[in-house]
Amino acid sequence: MNRRPALLAAASFTAAALFALSACGGGGDSEDSDKIAGADSGDGAKKSSPSASASADGVDRPEIVVPKDVNLEFAPETTGDAKADAVLRDNAEYWRAIVESIEKQDPKSEAVRFYSKDAGLLGTIEWSGNFIKNDLTLAGTVRFTDRKVKFSKDGSAGLTYCSDESKGYTKDRKTHKKNVTPAGKDSYIRYNDRLRKNADGVWQLTNSTSEMGSALCQP
Repeated sequence: MNRRPALLAAASFTAAALFALSACGGGGDSEDSDKIAGADSGDGAKKSSPSASASADGVDRPEIVVPKDVNLEFAPETTGDAKADAVLRDNAEYWRAIVESIEKQDPKSEAVRFYSKDAGLLGTIEWSGNFIKNDLTLAGTVRFTDRKVKFSKDGSAGLTYCSDESKGYTKDRKTHKKNVTPAGKDSYIRYNDRLRKNADGVWQLTNSTSEMGSALCQP
């Protein structure tokens, strides 16, 4: 799997899509759309993940700290089905881990390795590493919605959702200048993820595909 944000494909690094990932690699279908959101909160203070350390399921999870000017929102957060809710929770923590890894300039962070593996881990490291290489951080609002989980006979989970990145942007690490561009069709991305539960009970991303400008995700 190869995760590449459209942002990094542009020479100016000012494209609207922050988290857009193009992936190649096998194994796994998912269901349909969901969205990502992060809201601009202002300064560069930090905030901890709401499900840091942990947790009702007894899993000792790494604390994740993201910049205060990044806000990721997930809808729905829960469905009422405990098994599906565990997948949704760990997927949300995966995205928070990515933001933290970019801020810390550590693409192989503990949290990234905790919530992804195999092709999912390798692609995530490459993707976040591109931001670090180009002295960029993330800011603003990204919203994940319509998250749907479907379990396969082999025990894996398919997760589909859309991301609304129309209010997200990158920021130069040195100058703190924000790269803000008008929202467009490609600000809305559909994801199709595959996750597997490890021996510790954590649903880890193993593969992902995405489609920028998906008709399923347009407002």
